Amino acid sequence: MLTLIAVLLLGYLVGSFPTAILAGKVLRGWDFDIRSEGSGNAGGTNVFRVLGWQPGLFVTLVDVFKGMAATLWISKWQPFGTAYIDVTVMPILAGLAAVCGHIWTMFAGFRGGKGVGTAGGMIIALYPIAAVICLAVFVSVVYLTRYVSVGSIVAALSLPVVLALMQVWLQQDIPDALFEFSILVSVLIVFTHRKNIRRLIEGTENRFGKPRPAA
Repeated sequence: MLTLIAVLLLGYLVGSFPTAILAGKVLRGWDFDIRSEGSGNAGGTNVFRVLGWQPGLFVTLVDVFKGMAATLWISKWQPFGTAYIDVTVMPILAGLAAVCGHIWTMFAGFRGGKGVGTAGGMIIALYPIAAVICLAVFVSVVYLTRYVSVGSIVAALSLPVVLALMQVWLQQDIPDALFEFSILVSVLIVFTHRKNIRRLIEGTENRFGKPRPAA
């Protein structure tokens, strides 16, 4: 039990690293808070919008790495002996702790990002094929709609569908725990985008880039 608690805490701490907030302070000064600009989100997309593509790419990659690190390495940490948890479950729990840390970071008043990048890193570590398909869904939806929020929501909701189809069509052995996680993370991502959904309904959501010219 102590090992499980230690892994979850370390995963949470790694996920809590406030990449976007620190990037803003380094580039704009210690008094600057990225959450006061753009969409108000402490994530890669808002950094891209406010600070430029290079800081945005850096923040996104670090946030993805946080999810991968928790899933691949922190989950194997055994400071107090074996945790006696299924080997397929421990990486999911450690990665999920990192996602929660990113969303509710203890280093910035428990107001972090939306968890998409960190969840993406977790999925890359757990099932890279599904991650590639979800990334393709994300890119396609963003290209068609110019809404990153819509791309994130649709990609998250597509994860359990992708896993189910891979199990049926490709005869892939998908653990039940991974299915359960995919549904949980889909709900979590939709929850963190609740303000975006409200703005979409109101027609005030920010579009990514310039609108495509009409065909």
